[in-house]
Amino acid sequence: MKLKNALLACALALIAGLSPTAMPAVAQEKTKVVFSLDFIPLGRHAPWYVALANGYYEEEGLDVTIIPSQGSAAVIQAVESGTAQIGFVDVPGLTLARAAGSKIKMVAVNYQKAPYAIFSLDTGANVTEASQLEGLMLGSGAGSFTPKVIRGFMAQNGLDPDKLEITNVAPPARASMLLTKQVPSIEFFVMAKPGLEAGAKKADAELRTYLLGDHGLELYSNGIATTEAYLAENPDVVKGFVRAALKGWKFALDNPEKAAELQMKYVEGLKPEVIAAEIGVVRGLAVTPDTEANGLGWVSEEKMQKSIDFVAEYVGVNGDVPGVADIYASGFLPEEPVKP
Repeated sequence: MKLKNALLACALALIAGLSPTAMPAVAQEKTKVVFSLDFIPLGRHAPWYVALANGYYEEEGLDVTIIPSQGSAAVIQAVESGTAQIGFVDVPGLTLARAAGSKIKMVAVNYQKAPYAIFSLDTGANVTEASQLEGLMLGSGAGSFTPKVIRGFMAQNGLDPDKLEITNVAPPARASMLLTKQVPSIEFFVMAKPGLEAGAKKADAELRTYLLGDHGLELYSNGIATTEAYLAENPDVVKGFVRAALKGWKFALDNPEKAAELQMKYVEGLKPEVIAAEIGVVRGLAVTPDTEANGLGWVSEEKMQKSIDFVAEYVGVNGDVPGVADIYASGFLPEEPVKP
């Protein structure tokens, strides 16, 4: 009887021309999703918070919590353990993890270019060409992953990777060591560029930024990933998350100052001008001819294969080298591309 009365009330409302929104609605519980960043929240992460602040996740029926991490390995562990359902991981790290038995797959690539960069001063090493890497002393961390990438890049360019000299400099000391000319060059993610530029200016020098991705390195980096089991059990949740996140990316890339303002609602201690500057740098990693044509997050299986091959040849994997189908699950990008 109650069901008949409800149907009758709905029919009468439609006949009377009432908007469906005028009818009482039963609130649907949103799906909780924990998303793990790859590091502590910095300006480069503003797009994820923009999606939160602008209600993009909520529009997809999601209740998203964003948590920090300490690198791709930690993100992968968090996602595999269920601490997070979705994470921001890089392709090299995921390739190594899959070879070791991980069951995580990527569904979108946000950093179309890898962020590995070599910084020097115009009054010092002044690195602007690949040939200058031979004989270069580079400040890096003991056991760091990045020198392997740089040496692989050198080998691809017909250079002798053994001629790159690595000196151990802890990350917190690298900037000061470069700016005081104690080392001629350092490696950092390219997001460090704004801060280093400001420091170089104070030292009466100009910063030189050599981003490997701008000079022929075909290597995908960070993107959205989750477990095979979660993909199989929650495909619509993943699609909704990707769609909302990419809208956040578009907004942030188009409106860096506003994005900075929105991120600061969730993250204390960041400066708006620093956030905006990092967003500008990240734009250079995310916006490429591929994403301009096909939308943010786009994945070329050909480039993904090249990325896997690079890691296998120059970094080395323990176990069987994964294939593209092991690393990437297609079909989760928006049907209507979110173009930058």
